[in-house]
This record gives sequence, C-alpha cells and structure tokens, in this order.
Amino acid sequence: MEPSDVRRSRSPFDLIMNQIRRKRTTSDRKSTSGRFLSHQVDSGGISEDRETEEEKGGTSVAPDPADLEDGVCDMGWGRVCVFVQRLGKRADSRTLSLAYCDLTATDALELATLLPCLSLLEELDLSWNELIGGSLRLLTSHLQNVGRLRILRLSSCRLAADDIMALGEALEFLPLLEVLDLSWNAGVGGGALQGIVGKVHPTLTELHLVACQLTETDADVLGSVVSVLPRLRVLDLSCNTHLARTQTPTEGGGMYKSTAEVDRLEGLFLSLSQTPSLTSLRLHDCGLTGGSLNLLGGSFQCLGSLCQLDLSCNKGVAGGLSILCPHLAVLSHLSSLDLHLCCLTREDLRALIEVLPSLPELTKLDLSSNKEVGGVVSDIVPALPLSQIKLLPLNGCRLTYESFSSLALAMPYLRRVDVSWSKVVGGRLSLLLNGLQPSILQELRLSSCDLTTEDLLHLAAVCRRRILSTLRVLDLSYNRGVREEGWSGLLAEEGLGSLEELDVSLQTLTSNPSPLTWLPALLTALPRLPALTRLSLQRWTLTTQAREQLNHSLRKRNVLLEVDTPTSASSSKQERAEEAPCEE
Repeated sequence: MEPSDVRRSRSPFDLIMNQIRRKRTTSDRKSTSGRFLSHQVDSGGISEDRETEEEKGGTSVAPDPADLEDGVCDMGWGRVCVFVQRLGKRADSRTLSLAYCDLTATDALELATLLPCLSLLEELDLSWNELIGGSLRLLTSHLQNVGRLRILRLSSCRLAADDIMALGEALEFLPLLEVLDLSWNAGVGGGALQGIVGKVHPTLTELHLVACQLTETDADVLGSVVSVLPRLRVLDLSCNTHLARTQTPTEGGGMYKSTAEVDRLEGLFLSLSQTPSLTSLRLHDCGLTGGSLNLLGGSFQCLGSLCQLDLSCNKGVAGGLSILCPHLAVLSHLSSLDLHLCCLTREDLRALIEVLPSLPELTKLDLSSNKEVGGVVSDIVPALPLSQIKLLPLNGCRLTYESFSSLALAMPYLRRVDVSWSKVVGGRLSLLLNGLQPSILQELRLSSCDLTTEDLLHLAAVCRRRILSTLRVLDLSYNRGVREEGWSGLLAEEGLGSLEELDVSLQTLTSNPSPLTWLPALLTALPRLPALTRLSLQRWTLTTQAREQLNHSLRKRNVLLEVDTPTSASSSKQERAEEAPCEE
C-alpha cells in the first residue's frame, strides 16, 4: 500500500490522537466533537489545524501534511509551536524569525532538536541574539535537517571564530542557500572568515558582512569566497573601516598608512570579475583610498549588471574619484550612486560631471555633505538624465544662489528633496516650490534653512493647490525665523492628507523660550492628517494644559509625539545658565 493510501485510510480515532499529541494550548483548541464532525476523510490533522489558526488570524502556520511523514512531525510541530510562542513569535513551517528574542545557548540547543520537524524551513533569522555567541555549534550541527534553507540571518549574535568554523562545516549541507547575513559580528574579522572558504555553495546571491571588523588580511579571504559565487547579486561590506586601510604606529608615535593596502584589496576586487550578476555593491565607510578606487574601477568591465554603488563615508577617496570616473562609463545600468561625505574636491566633481551623461538610468545621486558640491550644482543638474532622476540630496553642500536656482530645474522630477543646512533657501523657497508637479514629491527636508514666514505661506499655497498630496515626510525643524502666522497658515490647508512625519522642532539650547502659540491651528489640523505617525515639537514650550490637549487629540491614534519633558526643559535652562559666563 502506498503511503498516500495509508493517510487516506486512517481512522477518525487516529486523527483525534494526532491533535492531542500537538500539545496545543487550551485557548487554541476547538472541541473534539466539532473537529470530528467537520473533518474530511482525506485530510490530515495538521492541515485542519492550519485552517483553524488562519481563520483566527492565529500565531502559527503548520506544514502541509502532503510534505510530511505521518505521525513523525505531528507531535514535533506541536513542540515547535510551544517553543516559538513562548518567545512571543509566530510559528511558520517555512519562515522562522526569532530575532530580538534574547536566545541563550539552552534555547539554541532546544531549537536544534526541533529542526528535524522543520524540514520545509526556507528562512531562519536569529539576528540580535547576542547570548548565543560561542555556542552556535549546538545549532549548526543539526542544520542538515533543513536542507531547503534559502535565507540564514545571524547578524549581531556575537559570533566568535569557533562559531564561524562551525557554520562553515554546516554550509556544506545547505545547497540551496541564497542569503547569508553575518553583519555586526566583530568576531568574523581577524581571520575567522577563513572558516567558510570553500564551504559556500554557488547558489548564494546575497552576502552581508556589515561592521564585522574586517581587515586587509580578510580582504584576501573574502576574495576567495566571492570568486566562486557566480550568482552573487548583493555584496555589502559597509562599516569595515580597516578593510582597505590599516594604520600602523611609527616609532615616534605617529601614524602611517600600510603600503600593503592596495595589494590586499587587489584580490578582492579582481574576484568581482567572477560575479557578472552583481547588482549592488556597498562599500560604505570601508577606508577606501584613491588607489582602492583605481583597482575597483578595473573590475567594472565585468559588472555590466551593477545598479547600486555605495562608496559613501570614505574620506580617503578625496582627490581620487577622478581615477574612478572614467570606469563608471561602462556601468550603463547604474541607477544609484552614493558619494555622500567623501570630501570630494573640485577636480573629483569635474570628472564626475563629465561621466554623468554616460549613465542614462541614474535615478539617485547622493553628493550630500560634500562642501565643494555647492559651487558646481549648476553644472551637475544639466548633466543628469533629468527625466530619470528621483533623488538628489544636497544637504550640507554649501549651496549658493546660483546652484539653488539650478536645482529648480530638477524639481519636477524629484521624489525626495533635501537641502537642509543651506541658509540660502531662506526667503527663496518659492524658487523650488514653483517647479513642483502634482503628486510627485514624497519627502521635503528643509531643516535649518533660515526659512521665513513668507516661505511657509508660499508652502501653504502649494498645499492648497494639492501639489503635495503625496508628501509623506516634511521636515521644517530648526527654523526659528518663522512667526506664528506662518505655522498657522500652513496647518490651515488641507493638502497634506498623506503626511506621515512632521518635524517642526527648534534648535537645542535656544536663548528664549518659544511658546506654542499656534497650538489651536495644530489641534484643528490633526484630524486632516489621518496618515500621521510622528509629530516632533521638541524645544517648543508647552504648558500642562497644552500637553493634555495634544494627548487628548492623539489618544486613539498611533502617533509618536516628540516633545520635551518639563525635566529636560529645566535641564536646558540650567545648561544655558552655565554656558552664559563662558560666552561673556
């Protein structure tokens, strides 16, 4: 008799006993008679349980009985449910997320014993459980029971070298693994990465090693890992500041760059030629230098699919971007280029401007926090594919009047606009707003722009025309020059129905208290902001009555209200009093 025939021939008594073996809680059970009467002849106990929990919006999704052996996992699935629900999570036969559960070594061992009952598991997330560091072998020694696993996340688990070695041994039993995330584990760096060399299957498409304290020595090892991953699409090595640059103290106590830094990265960047499917390369804050960029550029010829390139927060590339830019021209599918906080020079920017016309699919160019950008925006904007560009953040770029006027040309296409910390905006906001098209802009950030009352009234007029109907984020913080009529005029309009975040905070330690005199306008506007999830009013002076009115208006809404507590206000006054003599 075939196994399927055995399942169909089970008696109702067997079905009831299978339900009892699940060890489910009383609150999740139906009456035995009800279950018996509604049961179909060819259905197993597990599938009926799944229907029950799905109908209730329940906490678990059981495996399909057609995929499991009779009896073996009936009892096991009940144990899985008890274990997962005890941690406040949802049991699912294909996806198991136990992130932020404070798992211990004992929990890891118990989970290991349950893996044979999770043969259908495709995603396992144990991130942010620092107590399992040093004991991962208890779990990895049983990973052969989940051979269908496609996603494994172990970020911020305090993994040590022994853990990585144990993981490497287990990876051989995961031939379908596509995503491996070991981010925020300092123990991965310093040579431990050697434990997974030759163990990762070529099916891997994403490798995340953010903030793993990788060194230049690890770069060679990483090159060996990447070179055998032809399907790799995402490689994230962000926040490994010593990956490309190691500083060694001299005899006199000074610091100098290691001469081996370029040679070490050569192996890694050469290995990228074996990853033709790579679409996202993230090297944020990796200590890159001009020499690093030269080596990286040489690999672009083999990366025709690259769409996202993040080189941000690498101040060492200053003056070296001109070496990389000619290589960027071959990345015809590049859609996102992030160069914020790279201390770019005028020479770097001129080289970038020359290559921009060769990037027709570019939708995001982040040059923020580069002071020299402000002087060349008038050249950057015409070089962009304006019909494609969606994000062009220019906060902290020392915009000039000429560059600010040039930015207006891109306004009809931008989804997000950020010109924060640009004093030139004050009194000239209309130049930007007049170019907006209806239902396009989603974020508008104007923090510390010296905005005036007239600027906000002009913004109110734009709202009145329903131009900002899709706006989700509006940041008007640190603009003390706006008077009451400006705030009230903006809040009186009805064109911000999609707004989710509103920030009108003031600067820290302002000299004079700022009473929220426009509170009535705010209270009237809140019902017209149904999507609001965050409202920041920090450093505004609120009376006890005003606080009560705000809380009452938001009592039935899930809105994060950010206001200063009376204690913090008193503290601010004390700090100002202490600083006053110093200012004198």
